[in-house]
Amino acid sequence: MCHEHIHACPAWRKEHPCYDCIFVNVNPDLDEMRGMDVARVLTFFSFTYRTETYPSAVVRWFDTLGDSPDEDTGMWVVQPAHHANHAPNISIIHVDSIYHASHLIPVYGSQFISLNLWHYQTYDSFRKFYVNKYADHRTFEIVS
Repeated sequence: MCHEHIHACPAWRKEHPCYDCIFVNVNPDLDEMRGMDVARVLTFFSFTYRTETYPSAVVRWFDTLGDSPDEDTGMWVVQPAHHANHAPNISIIHVDSIYHASHLIPVYGSQFISLNLWHYQTYDSFRKFYVNKYADHRTFEIVS
């Protein structure tokens, strides 16, 4: 049994924002990463409809690039998903579809990184990310 905290907070510890990434189970019939999508949690909330409460999350989706992990790193590559009008792909999901927290590593490229870039700006500053399969044992099983 696993217990973890997934944060969606505009002022983590009264300082900087913290919006964690997650694996969302979108197709339980497919194994590992092929049945998962990556998203970033923007907020958690719940609502009641006809006496039933639905715990939910607002997420920003990432698109998986390619049908297999990157040849050089062995890690899957994702990028923020957008609609045709370039608006970010954001939706509401039930929290039961959240499978596990995920950790993304920027694909840095050949340019120098600004000295003014802070850790909490990373997901908004880079275009592509590696899904870090070495974050923990469970993640290694999901994305291998």
